[in-house]
Amino acid sequence: MAASSSRDRQARERLRQYQARQTVHETKTARRKRDNLIAVIGLVVVAALATTAQLVYLTGPGAPEPVITPTAEPSATPSATPDAAAPAPELSEFRTWTGSLTLNDDIELGLELDGMAAPQAVASFVSLAQTEFFAGLTCHRLTTEGIFVLQCGDPAGDGSGGPDYRFGPIENAPEDDVYPEGTLAMARQGGDGSSMGSQFFIVYEGSTIPSDAAGGYTVLGRITSGLDSLMTGIVDAGAEGGAADGAPAVPTTITSITIQ
Repeated sequence: MAASSSRDRQARERLRQYQARQTVHETKTARRKRDNLIAVIGLVVVAALATTAQLVYLTGPGAPEPVITPTAEPSATPSATPDAAAPAPELSEFRTWTGSLTLNDDIELGLELDGMAAPQAVASFVSLAQTEFFAGLTCHRLTTEGIFVLQCGDPAGDGSGGPDYRFGPIENAPEDDVYPEGTLAMARQGGDGSSMGSQFFIVYEGSTIPSDAAGGYTVLGRITSGLDSLMTGIVDAGAEGGAADGAPAVPTTITSITIQ
């Protein structure tokens, strides 16, 4: 009984610490949105003044054409509004989980999941892995310029699918937007911190991925081994057609994910 009571107290304390961190995160997100709004208002004012000046003086060349840079954020686009509840954060047990992710039968990556830092994401990932949700799904996206990620876990195979639920908020996102080599993180819709499902991405080379209005990307763990095999077996071949962002040239399927 004493050991059980001690475990219960530890679990409650971990939950309290998690809730405190989430409160801090939500405060930072609100502040970021406020600052962005102020910046937008400032830009509108400046643009209005500049336009007025051009109308008054009618001098100088026209404004140059804007340079449009394609975005490459890991993203997930739900195909339908889910109505089921995500697994409770408590299912993460607020502990470290270990396991393996096997791709194409012979590429085995060691996994470590941080249930203390990202309990909601870890609870979902572990639940899906234990029910073999991921088995047979493809890794539909490889990016090779700007950011360096392999994105997997979509049952639709095109970035539009997931389980019958979505969850949030964002957990454990790096404040400096830097995702080190081996990072395992959740994909989501742009600007929506509650749109996570089953899609995740592996950072195979350190990348800076800018935050958006919702914040950064939930880091639920890391790859502890096997990145060399991932590089030689999949990444080095690039994306289809030599694109910087597209389906891997080497078709990539999740054989299995085991977690303990």
